Amino acid sequence: MTFLDAARWDGKIYIDGWTEGSGGTRDAVEPATGGVLGRFGVATAADVARAATVAAKAQKEWAARHPEERAGVLRRAAQLWEEHAEELQGWIIRESGGVPGKAALETHIAANECHDAAALPAHPAGEVLTSNEDRWSFARRRPAGVVSVIAPFNFPLILSIRSVAPALALGNAVLLKPDPRTAVCGGVALMRVFEEAGLPAGVMALLPGGAETGAAMVEAPEVRVVSFTGSTAAGRKVGESAGRHLKRVHLELGGNSALIVLPGADLAKAASAGAFGSFMHQGQICMATGRHFVHESLYEDYIAALGEKAEQLPVGDPASGQVALGPIIDQGQLSRIHAIVEDAVRAGGRLVAGGTHDGLFYKPTVLADLTLDNPAFAKEIFGPVAPVTKFSTIEEVAELVNANEYGLSVGILGDVGEAMKIADRVNSGKVHINEQTVSDEANSPFGGVGASGTGSRIGGATANIEAFTETQWLTMRPEIAPYPF
Repeated sequence: MTFLDAARWDGKIYIDGWTEGSGGTRDAVEPATGGVLGRFGVATAADVARAATVAAKAQKEWAARHPEERAGVLRRAAQLWEEHAEELQGWIIRESGGVPGKAALETHIAANECHDAAALPAHPAGEVLTSNEDRWSFARRRPAGVVSVIAPFNFPLILSIRSVAPALALGNAVLLKPDPRTAVCGGVALMRVFEEAGLPAGVMALLPGGAETGAAMVEAPEVRVVSFTGSTAAGRKVGESAGRHLKRVHLELGGNSALIVLPGADLAKAASAGAFGSFMHQGQICMATGRHFVHESLYEDYIAALGEKAEQLPVGDPASGQVALGPIIDQGQLSRIHAIVEDAVRAGGRLVAGGTHDGLFYKPTVLADLTLDNPAFAKEIFGPVAPVTKFSTIEEVAELVNANEYGLSVGILGDVGEAMKIADRVNSGKVHINEQTVSDEANSPFGGVGASGTGSRIGGATANIEAFTETQWLTMRPEIAPYPF
């Protein structure tokens, strides 16, 4: 039997063990071929309610375990990601349409997330406070309780594990809803890893489903914290519901990240960075470079170099050969991408490369001469499209970057001194000097501002502890205090 042998999970969800979901089953589909890879169970709101009840009970026992026991489960999980990496990467390639390098990155980061999370149970659990009373005063961190994790399709493993691992390590139970388009590599894989790592039954539930399922995971009375990664539109709904139900919510949402190419930058390296930022995983990344701002002295040369890169990048089935780009996740997403490209050209944009597709395989596309209100520049495309415009001064480009509602990531290429000045002016959760916009590490805080979310709520010990614990004030006296009543 393989690690993800379907005999264990075929047509099932996980609540205190593998079981049938009330919503029936759904096929796991390979976007590159349309073939069926397997079948998973679909959870309904009733399943979420049952899972939340089970999780709330199991969480108390899990939180009471010694720190070294919880750390041990996370360390074993990290080993399993490494031991079964090849098989798990195969699922990521076929189910998410990612190239092998992207799949390898996902399993590598999944292991790192668990390694880092394994240190959290031993982290100081609070601080000693001063007091004007004759007592000891403490602020101590305690598990939040039940955490709902709602993850998207594009990096299905990373964008699940980065919340699941620290939440579990800190003594919480987790309800996980992966996107149904990547329910195996973004859901079943995690459930199997923690099942084999020794996580007690009931502490984690796997609940694939649609909007109804997601809504139930926010509304369940047992849930205290919601960690959502997805579109800004969906995030607004999650945030509204969480506010009504007085839940803490961490939102990592869309982006329209900017790459700034300064005068004097190495043109070949800049074009390579720009191509990676816009075309990696078909541009289906929240941090993807959605806006290229190029100094007027390099503008035409940069467009030509980027267009040449786009024309040379092979597109095809990532499971069958060496390609740089795989398929778009589904027809709905492809239609949206193509409509934006067509609207951009109609609005005066110049099509330098691409703009065509064969089935779900969309050619890397470069658009030039765009105004700020051009659809390709104003919207998050979530496809392999590089929109380019020019600027004259660092003051101008900082204003242009900030003119967009998103604030997730900014890359600045060229002179470090000038880049530092821009970094101080832009509104962004992340700034990378002499790097493109796509970057993530398990030990680094991750998040955006504006329409990109509620700040850096994930990544690194400080952000993770803040995200998945509650602070309790505790005082102690040697004897009962005297009162005037």
